[in-house]
Amino acid sequence: MTPKFRMLKFNVITLFPNLFEEHLNNLPFKKAMVKKLIAINLVNLRDFALNSYGTVDDKPYGGGTGMILMIEPIYKALEGLKHPILLSPTGIKYNQKKAGELSKLSEITLICGRYEGVDARVKDNLVTEVISIGNYILSGGELAALAIMESVTRLIPGVLEKQEAFEDESFSNGHLEYPQYTRPEVFKKMEVPKVLLSGNHKEIEQWKKKNYTKL
Repeated sequence: MTPKFRMLKFNVITLFPNLFEEHLNNLPFKKAMVKKLIAINLVNLRDFALNSYGTVDDKPYGGGTGMILMIEPIYKALEGLKHPILLSPTGIKYNQKKAGELSKLSEITLICGRYEGVDARVKDNLVTEVISIGNYILSGGELAALAIMESVTRLIPGVLEKQEAFEDESFSNGHLEYPQYTRPEVFKKMEVPKVLLSGNHKEIEQWKKKNYTKL
């Protein structure tokens, strides 16, 4: 009997939904969608613009360079969507533990910033949490959203063929994965460790544990 898996819905609020299309046509997203383990709802923020010109941003109060995404279009776009997350360098640092937590939810809404940022009232009043994927600046939150979506999707039961495929991966158990090798055994005098060719499973497992990199 085929086991029943729950579905996780990703909502993504963005000015550039086209940036997601190619990624979503490949693994793991494509497989997860075919198996109905995830659903992806790309929300174009300009559909909630304040006027026919598609205005969703304005100059910051107090002066400064660039434009700021306005709170009103984001507020309207969030109507009916659950667990809103703002992607911002000011958020908590994203990691594998957080990916695991998000994978257990039924719905996630990722808000992708653009330009010089997002009206701070969004962070203070409209979202469940703020997440950063690292201490650097991107032009927008789309790449961050994809990184989170992929890392979460891989953890959903039924997406990967084998449970151990992610249980033994880097970051899952407080360490980085051990070094791995494939053919040829020797390339330009660079050799694969002999123990991995020995067929001695006990020694191989000991070697793997010894060569984990602790975080």
